[in-house]
Amino acid sequence: MQSMNDHNSNTLELSEEALAGIISETLDLAKKHGATQAEAGLTVAEGMSVSARMREVETVEYQKDNGLGISVYFGRRKGSASTASLDQNSIRKTVEAACNIARYTSEDPCTGLADAELMATRFADLDLYHEWDLSTDQAIQLALECEASALDFDSAISNSEGASIDIGKSHSAYGNSHGFNRVERKSRHSISCSVVASNERGMQRDYWYDVNRSPAKLLPVAEIGRKAAQRTVQRLGAVKLKTGQSPVLFAPELARGFVSHLISAIGGNAQYRKASFLLDALDSKILPGFVQLQEFPFEPGALGSANYDGEGVATNDRPLVENGVLQSYLLDSYSARKLGRVSTGHASGVHNLKVSDTGKTFEQCLQAMDKGLLLTELMGQGVNTVTGDYSRGAAGFWVENGEIQYPVEEITIAGNLKDLYLNIVEIGNDMDRRGTIHCGSILIESMIIAGQG
Repeated sequence: MQSMNDHNSNTLELSEEALAGIISETLDLAKKHGATQAEAGLTVAEGMSVSARMREVETVEYQKDNGLGISVYFGRRKGSASTASLDQNSIRKTVEAACNIARYTSEDPCTGLADAELMATRFADLDLYHEWDLSTDQAIQLALECEASALDFDSAISNSEGASIDIGKSHSAYGNSHGFNRVERKSRHSISCSVVASNERGMQRDYWYDVNRSPAKLLPVAEIGRKAAQRTVQRLGAVKLKTGQSPVLFAPELARGFVSHLISAIGGNAQYRKASFLLDALDSKILPGFVQLQEFPFEPGALGSANYDGEGVATNDRPLVENGVLQSYLLDSYSARKLGRVSTGHASGVHNLKVSDTGKTFEQCLQAMDKGLLLTELMGQGVNTVTGDYSRGAAGFWVENGEIQYPVEEITIAGNLKDLYLNIVEIGNDMDRRGTIHCGSILIESMIIAGQG
């Protein structure tokens, strides 16, 4: 088998200077076609994915992707087009297509580039690029080892959905007619494993994974396999709960998603469309007084780190919630103009949003709950970010006297997000950092649990 070094060179084929040159050329073409403003984004990415299932290689895939997107503005009329080919003829046709679209679109007073004075001028080294120099054979061995550690963990592990190794790296360039033109290198590598356990008490599946910019910081593959198997075996013998109300503790990997609904609700698009359960909530209390939400875009090596957003706007350390009170919406330039405000640098989402904790470990959060439901899996899409109504299929463990008693499944948890956020009583220090929202376990005082009876 070929190694990755044989298959693709270890540096992406186009230099950073060449990528910046393509952006400049694209913007110049737009200007020649009469555009008053233009912006262009270009990504060149490559990677390898290897998966193993039931102790055999299942797939080996190499990916190589290019993409150039351009938006042009003729006054307040906008047109956008994209291409996967980076030759001059394709770029010329893409620019022409964007310009033709702009000539036919309606004027929108809020459209246009982000304001020039908001462009980033500080470019810290954020440590976002680390090669994972694995041959195909080495990647296969890691995937097999990961799955083997899960399959060998317990005799109840009866089947596997596989283990995978994913290696990815990219160069991304963005420029606009304000003179902004930057190139960033990023890497993202992950390991995952999912297995099935079965015995006389039924059948269950679960998984575990890790993701990082640096392969050196990933958990060992054997540890990921064992964790996936342990989580799966613990779920055997799950029962249904009786319908009622009780405290609910979201495990960290679910707490992150729970917080993401709040992030959607304070986004500029939701606010100007009046489609948010936190409409006009600025300067009002949306979380308990002990909760702080703050962004740290310059954290070295983190998945959400960035010097600028998708429009070139500078990112900043920013408090979103202080002492439970909402300090800022999340705005790109368009939603900012719609709301009569200024972009907050969120054209590409949040940047390492940290949720403060109350100082308790996961075990202490269980003790604080005393009796209630520990959530480890959520299913379904029952989240209405307009009304805040929240209803999800769930599985996890029943807890009494602060200790896990038995697994539960086929239940539904429900409530209204506006109330649920205010009813947070503890946030654990067991922070999950595998995303752009960093959060520990979240204990809600009370939720409706629909089960049987």
